[in-house]
Amino acid sequence: MNPGSEEYTVRPIGYIRSAYTETSQVPKGLGAEHTMEGVLEVLPEFAAGLEEIEGFSHLWILWVFHRADGYSLVGGTPTDGREHGVFATRSPHRPNAIGLTAVELIRREGARLVLKGVDMLDGTPVLDIKPYTSGIPMERLRRGWLEEAEKAREAEKVREAERAGERSGP
Repeated sequence: MNPGSEEYTVRPIGYIRSAYTETSQVPKGLGAEHTMEGVLEVLPEFAAGLEEIEGFSHLWILWVFHRADGYSLVGGTPTDGREHGVFATRSPHRPNAIGLTAVELIRREGARLVLKGVDMLDGTPVLDIKPYTSGIPMERLRRGWLEEAEKAREAEKVREAERAGERSGP
């Protein structure tokens, strides 16, 4: 077998219901807040897999960028205007159009999970759900180029505030 020649078949375990119908509606870039509530409707044949999920406050949702067309290994982001490798971004234009989102579980209603923090379009196929757990202390996390972009954004905010203060005078 040639490395990289394998193919895998996956199928949705459910679908997202959200108010987002177009990608332009989903907040993107630095400072984007994902507060949208939505529902993950789990298909009946997978509903038993939700047993005891209520015990978790947050979940990972693994899903498909079902409207993405093609991929690019390098591209720009709405964050800093620079190009980055696709694996260092959240771009939908990936070799395998798979998305990953951490959401808050508000409640379970049978085979429906009410979620907060949804950044998926209505009708998005969901491949898997996992409880959000992390044993990595915050001080050990690195955020790559995003950390640099966030610092630049904060510095710009300070400069803007200083300019505004100069204009208002003593």
